[in-house]
Amino acid sequence: MTERFPTPTRDDIALLEPFERLGMAQIALVSTGSEAEQAFALLSAAAVLGFDTESKPTFIRNEVSGGPHVLQLSTAQQAFVFQLHDAQCREVVASLLALETLTKVGFGLGDDRRRIVSKLGVDPQGVLDLNTVFWRNGYRRDMGVKGAVAVVFNRRFIKSRKATTSNWANPRLTEAQLVYAANDAYAALRVFDALQSQAPGAGPYSEVRSDQISGNNTTSSILRR
Repeated sequence: MTERFPTPTRDDIALLEPFERLGMAQIALVSTGSEAEQAFALLSAAAVLGFDTESKPTFIRNEVSGGPHVLQLSTAQQAFVFQLHDAQCREVVASLLALETLTKVGFGLGDDRRRIVSKLGVDPQGVLDLNTVFWRNGYRRDMGVKGAVAVVFNRRFIKSRKATTSNWANPRLTEAQLVYAANDAYAALRVFDALQSQAPGAGPYSEVRSDQISGNNTTSSILRR
């Protein structure tokens, strides 16, 4: 696939107005089995969720992260940040990820999936990597949330480098970590919704079929040009 459309540069993105993110009032921290069960009841009723994970970074050669330590799922109104220390919480999260009827959208999910299989013992179903959507429509393969938000919304998505390299295995996550994690998932959902609602001929997005969603065997289209 040849890249036909340029992705905004870092300097271009820096000039844009900020993307409106979720605040702490719209973010739920889930760390126990009972909290996870409550979240499951809400999230399993959705059709599509924003999805991402976070793992403790490694800085020493051959060091094993043991992640993911955090997994986040988001609706258009609220994000749920699951800490995966508790065994019952992990079981509930695994059940959510196994639902084929629940589409999970995000960016660059290959490594996330491998870690999930290793830690949770489940291969996530209904997963759509939005990097693939953009690549198939003429953008670079590693589009990422920053580039996608700039292209789709003409806005700057703020990601804290300090939060990126922070200790996600810490039992007590900071507010900055929660905002970072929640909005990675939230922004992915917003991008998906925007592509889904785009009018015919309004932009360079061709049909994306649901058979491109991992674990989904149907063939009806979910995004149309």
